[in-house]
Amino acid sequence: MPLSRSAIIHQTGSADVFSIESIAVGPPMAQQVLIRHTAIGVNFIDTYFRSGLYEVPLPAILGDEAVGVIEQLGEGVTEFEVGQRVAYSSSKGAYTQYRCIDTQDIVPLTDGVGDLAVAASLLRGMTVEYLFCRLYELKAGETILIHAAAGGVGSIACQWAKAIGATVIGTVSSAEKAAIAHANGCDHTIIYSQQDFVKEVARLTKGKKVDVVYDSVGKDTFMQSLDCLKTRGLMVSFGNASGKPDPFDVLTLSKKGSLYLTRPTLYHYTQSREELVNSAARYLAMLEQGNIKVSVGKTFRLDQVADAHRYLTNRERIGSPVLIP
Repeated sequence: MPLSRSAIIHQTGSADVFSIESIAVGPPMAQQVLIRHTAIGVNFIDTYFRSGLYEVPLPAILGDEAVGVIEQLGEGVTEFEVGQRVAYSSSKGAYTQYRCIDTQDIVPLTDGVGDLAVAASLLRGMTVEYLFCRLYELKAGETILIHAAAGGVGSIACQWAKAIGATVIGTVSSAEKAAIAHANGCDHTIIYSQQDFVKEVARLTKGKKVDVVYDSVGKDTFMQSLDCLKTRGLMVSFGNASGKPDPFDVLTLSKKGSLYLTRPTLYHYTQSREELVNSAARYLAMLEQGNIKVSVGKTFRLDQVADAHRYLTNRERIGSPVLIP
């Protein structure tokens, strides 16, 4: 029974609420495996649980995303073997050295992808996979608008869209982030603090507008995003970085060109084991083939988790931090 150093919160609050403790990890139960983590992703949602914005039963070990090596198999496990590298993107309890986890939550890794890149991006990469491959099959020659084009999801989306052959227009907050988006394949960048992105989209497309808008910002961009769509265009509202959009009259969609609107989540696109494995495999293949390169942020020791949270909440930082247990 290994002792596992873990970052635990007994109360919510600032980044200083973490306590580093050693806990005993029991053997895996049926259909579980014992994992030794090698890299742990730190995502912005973790700060919501830590601060108390989102509720979590206390005490808690935060973190949903990690890479590790299987140390022990539980009864009935046949899909995996001891020594195999695996990853997961949505199973709380990652801020620890060892953990037991259900096999239905993990996916296999190949030798061609690195631990840090996967730990920093699997959730975001699978998000782009379902947005581009299943919610709406993005095709070569189409034109799309991506908000927050230099962000975690945006950076992957720009690269994936260019690999497909789409034309990408992206909004960013600064010239520095415009350069990052451009390096990731964004054809046209709009600095929304200086330019009216609706007018810029119309200019760049010569009035034709775009086929799809991918909006993770929410309240601040929602209504203007609808004005960027061509007739029968699709609005994908998949995030609320600025707050949830205000309620609106559904007839607005008709008036603006018989538009389509969806508000999806990754959870509903990975409900079956087959969907989860296939989604991860498509993203990992893009990584392995070099179609997507991930900007990994600073690495921190597990006992520096408070510093990792402070790094993450500094909006000027590029790349997601990773904990090394």
